[in-house]
Amino acid sequence: MLRKALTLYGLTMIAVGSCIGSGIFVTPGQIVQAVPNALLVLLAWVLGGVLALTGALTFSELGGMFPHSGGVYAYLREAYGDFAAFLYGWIILLVVNSGALAGLGAAFAEYMKIFFPHMDETVKVGVAAATVLGLTAFNMLGVHVSQALSNVLTGLKLLAIGIIIAVGFVFGSAERTGLQFSLSEGVPEAWPTALLTALIGVIFSVGGWHHAAYVAGEAIDAPRTAPRAMMLGVFIVLTAYLLVNVAYMLLLPLDDIARTQRVAGEAMERVAPWGGKAVAAAIALSIFGTVSIYTMSAPRIYFAMASDGIFFSSLAKVHARWRTPVLAMLVQAIWAIGVLLFFGGLFERIITFVTFADALFMGLAGAAVFVLRHRHPQAERPIRVWGYPVVPALFVLLSAAFAVNTFLERPEQALPGLGLLAVGAGVFGWLKKRRTPKAP
Repeated sequence: MLRKALTLYGLTMIAVGSCIGSGIFVTPGQIVQAVPNALLVLLAWVLGGVLALTGALTFSELGGMFPHSGGVYAYLREAYGDFAAFLYGWIILLVVNSGALAGLGAAFAEYMKIFFPHMDETVKVGVAAATVLGLTAFNMLGVHVSQALSNVLTGLKLLAIGIIIAVGFVFGSAERTGLQFSLSEGVPEAWPTALLTALIGVIFSVGGWHHAAYVAGEAIDAPRTAPRAMMLGVFIVLTAYLLVNVAYMLLLPLDDIARTQRVAGEAMERVAPWGGKAVAAAIALSIFGTVSIYTMSAPRIYFAMASDGIFFSSLAKVHARWRTPVLAMLVQAIWAIGVLLFFGGLFERIITFVTFADALFMGLAGAAVFVLRHRHPQAERPIRVWGYPVVPALFVLLSAAFAVNTFLERPEQALPGLGLLAVGAGVFGWLKKRRTPKAP
């Protein structure tokens, strides 16, 4: 049995730390490329925040009803059955979480290159792999150990973002960068489509708050702690992201932001020569913290799948002393290192690959509120989603619109996710056939 040790503060720091990785430091350039207008850039971040907020509010009801390990997986299983839940866990392992780990590991190694400029590609891959494997091993030592590390690293992330915000507002100048919040110029002709394309980077940066639900089974007073942690996490992240984007635009013209993947570093270099390296250190630390959370949280899904009898039973084993699903954690690390991590240099491709697959299932999980309200109207709900049915409907519609637009705009990057879903369906059928006893 897993150990219940996570507090509201600890779980909130997991929600915040899961969101703040490399995204806010490296994706603003992609977003400005899609919508080269300051007002639309902020609108894209607001839309991403609204999507996350409506999701957190929606999942607050589901998290209160099913405060189990696996989070979203548990919601899907209760609403749609084993098949949908299995496909979610399958895509999380094969694409979403391992893909995120691959991208984050590669980004961490890239930022370390600033301090070790002679690092070649082989060494970079080794650094990324060692980071994923090392943090996996550390998090095997117990959820209380993971919580302590998450609290420290997430606190440092927020401090680093706070420093960038302060520098931007104190030393930046709207007049010098030509910053204008108007729609008079820089608005793409097909701006609604461009805005949805910009959301790829936004959602990659904002996504992750639901990782708090993955470890809900190890939270103290989980029916109340998990929902509150998700909502608090989204509010904290959205506020920080909006402020830091304004800070970027006060320090750099939009054209400069659009051409760089080092927006935070270049922004700080405008103020101090050492600013770039200081930001690089902060980003490396931020990525390191997110990798730590991801190596710990998502394996609880594979553990829950195995415990429910719809995945390999060995993944349900818990270490006798540490009370963690060590084999589930190790399988994820090996997959991320052995396959996805070697997409070297295709950071943007990984982002699209990950966010498309994730959006499909997040929308489906949000719709579970309607299914369960209809099926079990009298069931106990410690927390009821505010603004029902508008809020969950908005979350489902935004998730669906994003997934459809991503597929239409970048089908070559989204199709592999659908292919892996088809493989997952075959694996589910094979596992089910293995479990079914043969007739005498």
